[in-house]
Amino acid sequence: MHYDVFNGDADGIIALLQLRLAQPKVSTLVTGVKRDIQLLEKLAVAAGDTVTVLDISMHNNKAALEKLLSASVHVFYADHHKSGEIPSHPNLDAHIDLDANTCTALIVDTLLEGRFHTWAITAAYGDNLIAKADDLAADAGLNSEQKSQLKELGTLINYNGYGTELKDLHFDPAVLFKQLLAYDDPFAVIADPHSPFAALQSAYQQDIAKALAVAPRYQSELLAVFELPNEASSRRISGVYGNLLANQAPHAAHAVLTENSDGTYTVSLRAPLNNKHGAGDICSQFSSGGGRAAAAGINALAKDQVSAFIDAVEGYYR
Repeated sequence: MHYDVFNGDADGIIALLQLRLAQPKVSTLVTGVKRDIQLLEKLAVAAGDTVTVLDISMHNNKAALEKLLSASVHVFYADHHKSGEIPSHPNLDAHIDLDANTCTALIVDTLLEGRFHTWAITAAYGDNLIAKADDLAADAGLNSEQKSQLKELGTLINYNGYGTELKDLHFDPAVLFKQLLAYDDPFAVIADPHSPFAALQSAYQQDIAKALAVAPRYQSELLAVFELPNEASSRRISGVYGNLLANQAPHAAHAVLTENSDGTYTVSLRAPLNNKHGAGDICSQFSSGGGRAAAAGINALAKDQVSAFIDAVEGYYR
């Protein structure tokens, strides 16, 4: 058996897309909403099985990974999130790059020597590596309209991954991956009126309009905080809305608080684009928090901890 384990956002989906376009393989897909990252725990493997792991933190899956390796399972692992100490094991083929200006799809792009480079650029746009994606697109000879198209597609694929559970999403990430696998070029997805592009575009426009109507809960020179209500549309838009805010004011950090049914908040934090550090460290100070330097989150922040969260962000970037 082979298992493809991947984050349900643009980076995870497109990283796997490149691999399976280059190396078709019958596999069991294991994924979930973007914040569902402890995916290796879900595997029931046998000796001789193989596993591809993309865009989920090795640090958060270390125990499950070591269990796989000790069970004679070969693991290919590519990621850009916190890894901790990488196990030295003959069954592990690890490609980890923690640079704040890369993503898993770009790591795979390098391994495949740019075979599906426009897909990798799309993933970089979706992961909010806008300057990096613009540079790659320019080097590839793409014009401004083509850049805009790839940016929109990447944003929409990423938007689809946000939610508390799968029913919040427009497409199960595994289904979306399968549909996108029919296209070896992202421009073909955009051009096909029957592809997921049109459906996601319409849904995104409705959700972002609701978010843009919300006034900031807190704002300073260093940080802007926005609170969204307990609605599926809020959960879907929270991450890409945070990216949009970050791009509009690159000197400041931005946090989007989405109210959960139990009264806590799901937090999406974006470090200032001009200083892409600290988001993961800040969120890790709170229970259920974590992430990478440029973008991180907290799954359940108590309402009485919001002030402490704001103080932590302000203190870090002051």
